[in-house]
Amino acid sequence: MSSVCFYFQVHQPYRLRPYSYFDAARVDEYFDADKNGAIARKVAEKCYLPTNKLMLELIEKHQGAFKISYSISGVAIEQFAEYCPDVLESFQELVRTGCVEILAETYHHSLASVMDEEEFHSQIELHADLVRDVFDVTPSVFRNTELVYNDRIGQFISQLGYKGIIAEGCDDILDWRSPNFVYRVPETSTALLLKNYRLSDDIAFRFSDKGWESFPLNADTYASWLHSISGNGETVNLFMDYETFGEHQWESTGIFNFMRYLPEKVLQHGDWDFKTPSEVIDSYPMREEIHFHRLTSWADVDRDLTAWRGNRMQEASLSQAFLLRDRVIESGDEKLIEDWRKLLTSDHFYYMCTKWAADGDVHAYFSPYESPYEAFINYSNCLRGFISRLEKLEKMKSTISAIGDVLPVELLREHSQSV
Repeated sequence: MSSVCFYFQVHQPYRLRPYSYFDAARVDEYFDADKNGAIARKVAEKCYLPTNKLMLELIEKHQGAFKISYSISGVAIEQFAEYCPDVLESFQELVRTGCVEILAETYHHSLASVMDEEEFHSQIELHADLVRDVFDVTPSVFRNTELVYNDRIGQFISQLGYKGIIAEGCDDILDWRSPNFVYRVPETSTALLLKNYRLSDDIAFRFSDKGWESFPLNADTYASWLHSISGNGETVNLFMDYETFGEHQWESTGIFNFMRYLPEKVLQHGDWDFKTPSEVIDSYPMREEIHFHRLTSWADVDRDLTAWRGNRMQEASLSQAFLLRDRVIESGDEKLIEDWRKLLTSDHFYYMCTKWAADGDVHAYFSPYESPYEAFINYSNCLRGFISRLEKLEKMKSTISAIGDVLPVELLREHSQSV
């Protein structure tokens, strides 16, 4: 028996408003509500609503034999609730079928796993709490932001009690091995599911490429590629952005019809089925440990972290932002903490990437800026404004503390009540 394991990333960042150097002293709002709302509603119409409708139809048509999973960032869920609640309701309807698994991740889709372990833990807990509140389920499999992974991250997730983690099936890591088996995080009992990037990218990136030798791709052909793995693999992990459907690959490419017919073509082979990540882990034995000796991700040709940490602009911005953690948390100001965490979202640093060639084209497609330098300047101005706001709060608290040292507590209490 072999299984297809679909996992889709669902994420929308809070994009920054145009923020000048002079705004830092007088503007405490860093995010562009109009743009964020417009983009959320646009992607909802092109991708989320029609694709969720299709997925529900496929689950009902195949009477539960078709199964999928999602990792939905906390900041995406927030924006769905604010700008397009029908999208959130459609995801909830999918989860209620029992054929959809929601995975754990970092709430703010950040790089905390490689910058600050304590913040990493906090964001994981925040996301798990949100998933329980919104979907009434407790996630048991973890996927890190952009599949960022190494042995240390896997072992940390194991310590938190997750039974599985998802990573990229990098060739240099796998060596002679196939990504189509369940492996184990070193020195743990935690399962490691590796993306089959070739078959995933056939859908996510090559589907509409008229220069591709397999264009146009239909469900029969793709299912035959999957079936050819029989006897040499137990799970084909197809991991991709959910925006593949309707946004990256437009409806006119035939992507929806491809997905509409794929399940029945896969299920025509009696030895094949669909499973969620948890079901894959429960159904198949864990093979050997696989050591990830470097940080990996699913981004770009290199499958490393250079999409976010490849130049001095990115490193400086990341370091400066994460160095604020102790001060921000100690402030106790919920709005300040929330704004800071939104500034940690990985997209802000992705926009600063200076890669060229094919990777650069992908970065430019996703970026709202004319250049990575414009992205860096705007982010730096926002961070400068945030630090100014933090310093004002710290100064106010210091002043209140100093007054408290010389005035009776009763007098201070009376003053605060009168104010």
